[in-house]
Amino acid sequence: MTHPLVSYPQDPDTPVSHLPFSPSVVVGDLIFVSGQASVDATGKIVGDSFEGEFRRSVENLRKVLEAAGSDLAHVVQTRNYVRDDVDVPAFNALYREYFSAPFPARTTITNCLPASLRYEIEAVAVRRAK
Repeated sequence: MTHPLVSYPQDPDTPVSHLPFSPSVVVGDLIFVSGQASVDATGKIVGDSFEGEFRRSVENLRKVLEAAGSDLAHVVQTRNYVRDDVDVPAFNALYREYFSAPFPARTTITNCLPASLRYEIEAVAVRRAK
């Protein structure tokens, strides 16, 4: 797609996948970030505790946002996927470490990920003011 308001920013540090999607798509000042999971720079899944996977996923989100000219403070919506219901209390506690009031709009879905993942996050953000 070629449109003057649409771009697909990536830095060498941006986590990528072998699957057919872009880490983010920028439309004007809006940034749409694809689901970020506990993966390394090549897209290989890195299994861990729920906390470890959460932190790696959010750090991957941070890297994608930085490549697009934004940061976690400019996130306006998140969609969160938690594999096991038992991890929801930990999710809520960890989420508060990365996002603060007024919180982004949020959806959380449980029991939806394969056995290889405990957590995934996608987001919509705005670019930082220039």
